[in-house]
Amino acid sequence: MLSRSSALPSRALFAKVMVFAFGLCFSGAVLGQNALQDYQMMPMAFPQAVPSSDPDGSPQPLPSLANMLERVNPAVVNIATRSVVRERNRLLEDPFFRRFFNVPKSRQRYRRTQSAGSGVVVDALAGYIVTNAHVVKNADEISIGVSDGRTLEATLIGIDPEVDLALLQVPAEDLTEIDYADSARLRVGDFVVAIGNPFGLNQTVTSGIISALGRSGLGIEGYEDFIQTDASINPGNSGGALVDLNGRLVGINTAIFAPSGGNIGIGFAIPANMVSAVTAQLIEKGEINRGFVGAIVQPLNRELAKAFGVISGEGVPQGVVVVDVQGGSSAEQAGLEPGDVIVQMGGNAIVSVADFSAQAAVMFIGDEVEVRYVRQGEKRQTTLRIIADQQQAIAGKSLAPWLRGVQLQNLREDGEVMPSAGVVATEVDARSPAYGFGLRPGDVIVAANRIVVEDIAGLREAVRRDARQLLLRIFRNGRFYYVVIR
Repeated sequence: MLSRSSALPSRALFAKVMVFAFGLCFSGAVLGQNALQDYQMMPMAFPQAVPSSDPDGSPQPLPSLANMLERVNPAVVNIATRSVVRERNRLLEDPFFRRFFNVPKSRQRYRRTQSAGSGVVVDALAGYIVTNAHVVKNADEISIGVSDGRTLEATLIGIDPEVDLALLQVPAEDLTEIDYADSARLRVGDFVVAIGNPFGLNQTVTSGIISALGRSGLGIEGYEDFIQTDASINPGNSGGALVDLNGRLVGINTAIFAPSGGNIGIGFAIPANMVSAVTAQLIEKGEINRGFVGAIVQPLNRELAKAFGVISGEGVPQGVVVVDVQGGSSAEQAGLEPGDVIVQMGGNAIVSVADFSAQAAVMFIGDEVEVRYVRQGEKRQTTLRIIADQQQAIAGKSLAPWLRGVQLQNLREDGEVMPSAGVVATEVDARSPAYGFGLRPGDVIVAANRIVVEDIAGLREAVRRDARQLLLRIFRNGRFYYVVIR
């Protein structure tokens, strides 16, 4: 189970932790008496735990991260959010139930909720703080706790739900910012340190290594290119910093793999290069204007690589092969064709589909990106000029968890179906929640949560207004239907 690291611990999990801890303490108390007696009776021959010394007798300093952490810790802040949500009773809200049992109409009730997470100061002078989108989504109030004890009210500048990043700003002085590392230069085995506020324990530091790079297909976000680490990440760490031994930011901690509800040494962070690009876009525009390349690619195996003239013999295939190019897209305008093997984008090597998706995540409207590719064994290059795509297609999971397994695309203007605007469910996995609730391939979504939907942007806005369920009005086979997905 993939778990957001910002979620507060459940009572069951807390109980398990406390029982385990108590058990250790109790066992120690019972055994300690006998152990102490043995200790007093037996001569000791343990080596002294003292620092090693030079030949002249002076002690050598022990390895420590303390100096680095003294510089970096103030750049990691605590984030507390407060929201007012409407209390719901689905049974009492059911019109049939109310009419059958003559249930009177009751006044709406609301309750306040609180959650906690972490953030990282990336610009001290401007007061910019980056965190995860899921930490501050739907928050009415956002408070920032600084290491020196101050509490500051933050403003949400912008949010990018497809990579799970958000940018906050505080009007404050005397902040400490963090420097970015080049996450493209990371290697498996590099030592890293996670800093955050798990379980409300401010400025908690854990260490580990980079376990893997370019993790994708996890079903967490629309664009996935995660750093995997075994540094302990727990609830409340979301939005915190993953740093190298020089104290530079290599990633933003985002999620953990937690089949039992707790940390098992598998955590995920958004790479610093992606964080930097998204943050710069949010600072400049206040929103994400991500373009769509318009090229559909697939992995390149050895047989395909030989067929397309990329490698010969037993070489290792590198790159992705273009299987389709959308009309009018950036890829078409750049001259890319099916069968082209893309090996580099924006100066970064493309080895896998995950690499391609990671580069697409930081391509914004107006950008010009150099692409190197191989066509029929000949090396070529071109420039992608990223434009707004009217046929934008996305994975439904980037909008709502109930839409995982669904592929969505803006309705083509030249389509033969009515209505003239909406979002088409081009693919619906038969194992997905949406399929179970009645959504089918080819359905055209024309409204969501009682809001008219003309495109994916409109659908995203409708989802944000009520993240607890989706009431969809769809067009299918010449008729309109309603579908509720929870």
